[in-house]
Amino acid sequence: MNTLEAFAMMDYGPAPEDAREAHAWLDAHDRRFDLFIDGQWQPATDDTRFDSHDPASGEPLASIASASAADVDRAVAAARKAFPAWRDTPGHMRARYLYALARQIQKHARRLAVLETLDNGKPIRETRDIDIPLVARHFYHHAGWAQILASEFPDHEPLGVAGQVIPWNFPLLMLAWKIAPAIAAGNTVVLKPAEFTSLTALAFAELCRNVGLPDGVVNIVTGAGETGAALVAHPDVDKIAFTGSTEVGREIRRQTADSAKRLTLELGGKSPFIVFDDADLDSAVEGIVDGIWFNQGEVCCAGSRLLVHEAVSERLLAKLRRRMNTLRIGNPLDKAIDIGAIVAPVQLERIRGLVDQAVAEGATCHQAECPLPETGLFYPPTLLTDVGPASTAAQTEIFGPVLTAMTFRTPDEAVMLANNTAYGLAASVWSENINVALELAPRIQAGVVWINTTNRFDAACGFGGYRESGYGREGGREGLAAYLRPAWEQRLPMLPLDTGDELGAAAPAGDPSAAFGIDRTAKLYIGGKQKRPDGGYSQPIVAADGQHVADVSLGNRKDIRDAVEAARAAAGWARQDGHARAQILYYMAENLAQRRDEFAARDARLSGVTAQQAGAEIDEAISQAFSAAAWADKYDGAVHNPPGRVLTAALHEPMGVIGIVCPADAPLLAFVSLALHAIALGNRVVAIPSARCPLLATDFYQVLETSDLPDGVLNIVTGRPTELAPVLADHMGVDALWYFGPASGIADVKARSTSNLKTVWTHEGRALDWFALGAGHARDILGHASQVKNVWIPYGE
Repeated sequence: MNTLEAFAMMDYGPAPEDAREAHAWLDAHDRRFDLFIDGQWQPATDDTRFDSHDPASGEPLASIASASAADVDRAVAAARKAFPAWRDTPGHMRARYLYALARQIQKHARRLAVLETLDNGKPIRETRDIDIPLVARHFYHHAGWAQILASEFPDHEPLGVAGQVIPWNFPLLMLAWKIAPAIAAGNTVVLKPAEFTSLTALAFAELCRNVGLPDGVVNIVTGAGETGAALVAHPDVDKIAFTGSTEVGREIRRQTADSAKRLTLELGGKSPFIVFDDADLDSAVEGIVDGIWFNQGEVCCAGSRLLVHEAVSERLLAKLRRRMNTLRIGNPLDKAIDIGAIVAPVQLERIRGLVDQAVAEGATCHQAECPLPETGLFYPPTLLTDVGPASTAAQTEIFGPVLTAMTFRTPDEAVMLANNTAYGLAASVWSENINVALELAPRIQAGVVWINTTNRFDAACGFGGYRESGYGREGGREGLAAYLRPAWEQRLPMLPLDTGDELGAAAPAGDPSAAFGIDRTAKLYIGGKQKRPDGGYSQPIVAADGQHVADVSLGNRKDIRDAVEAARAAAGWARQDGHARAQILYYMAENLAQRRDEFAARDARLSGVTAQQAGAEIDEAISQAFSAAAWADKYDGAVHNPPGRVLTAALHEPMGVIGIVCPADAPLLAFVSLALHAIALGNRVVAIPSARCPLLATDFYQVLETSDLPDGVLNIVTGRPTELAPVLADHMGVDALWYFGPASGIADVKARSTSNLKTVWTHEGRALDWFALGAGHARDILGHASQVKNVWIPYGE
């Protein structure tokens, strides 16, 4: 027998990790844990408890307190009490605490890794080599942010108390993603870990005490869904950061609609794994293994949809089936194990049910020929072929070790299949032609795209999704920004709920010809054309002196639908380079400047402001058009250099179609500031102008028509915000909503936004100074007009 034959016959022997230290830690706590509130271990009010089990053996690990609404209230009160002092703690001192936490995590890394494996069921190789090092990395990275926060985010302040709810698939890593940026920015935290996997969060609480973190800065409340719901609903929480299912994310959006809570939602995924015919197939197979069978497939960004070029599909699938048969399933504390245990019986039953449903729908099921342990919660690596793009298996997040496979013929078809899902969390593209891969990356609707790699994460690189995968980012500069706000926001006065900015109900006496010479009714502006409203109704507009000056069209639901369709048809605007967009915006500024006196006279007559005030508004609107043009080719992303031979391009991408409900005041300035900065980044807009003074926006049609703006990029529908804003909020074709209409409508549009989990930016009932907002805070507008896509590009041989 030669060496090669002997090597081929070798089998892996057991290599068990010693779990004695982890068990000793549990025993030292009598395997009984209370809540961590205000720096102390405190029992639950009603002493309700639940057990944590080892999913690989079924053995109980510890008894854990279940927090009630009263306990959540105590934790939030402790965080609120600690907030002023922590907010005012110098950045350097906060940095020292985060650094100390990073060192503690490294000091206890092995025990934490074993504890995570015992509680979750994932292989020790993954917790030891991936999870825990990344936890330490996040605290190191955010210690740096705390140090330089004042210079990098001038005139910003922390939000206050952050309520954080994390899942069970990466228990300690998700905690680090949430807590590190929150406390680096000066917030205090109440975190609820998943019921199935609370132990490492409680171990982290102990580390907080070890480093002397001030009482109340971090609070850990354990429990089931009711505990999380109490935290989300608590009126004294300023920010909710949630990672979990899309269904729960929708409910959180609904529950927080009537509040000013900031939201970060990192939800489900059905990520495509695209393999071209020129890819290194052996490397691609290893990538598939990491993409779907890492962490038993219990990964929100798992590459669960294999899209392979039909020319190589049979070869790739044959290689993949052979590779599946070499995977080892068993005791996750065995360092020779590839796949561990499913976290809980309910999740195992879900996986089985969805695979059975896929087979019933016509899929062919191949499962790895590897023995399963006789006890514990295990499921074999599974490949589903003969799957249609609309099938349950291709559309539903299974959250287990199950891969579906489909073929494509062209890059365009690959993109179409990749985007044929409600989700948009991650994607992986495999090709030896970097030009093909980089051409595809911006076209895939996902927050993260890996090229010839998969499941790469780092604290410097933001992570988060598009569409029903949620919004907001965790990690990177953008993740830290989610825990900050401009300091001037809180200094703004509150508006009354009824701002009186609806259109009048009837025309007063007066002759419009006195002002305009002839009768005039302003039409809608949809798809680059002036159009009559679908309903055939118009509404009189009166000047400040009570005289009837013109009529304006009353748009309805059908007009909004037509405007959204026109905006979606103008998708080519996003593919134009920033320089081309800038030129058109400069044309708008030039054409508006030529008509400056005309617009100022109209503004003074309609708004009742002085000629000087009206002129100042038009001048500022011209300035804002220049600002939008200036930023069109300058609001660039960044290139990160995370550990390992890889570059990450953080691209600023447009949101898509943005619905904008303009305020009643500053009718031209607010409209221009919002709409033009939105289109500067490649978005298309459906705008509802000031209801009180819409004629300045309708006069702007002629500026658009003489500035070479492509049809459908900016659409204007006049009418009543209380009728039109809900239509925009409901519409599945609207990707983001900016609402500055009547304060009484804020909660309604937030609740309606759950239709497709669109982002909502509102004034939160505050009176904005549009001169200050436009002049000094263009970046704030641009931040709402864009989302960050991180494209990972490995290099080297």
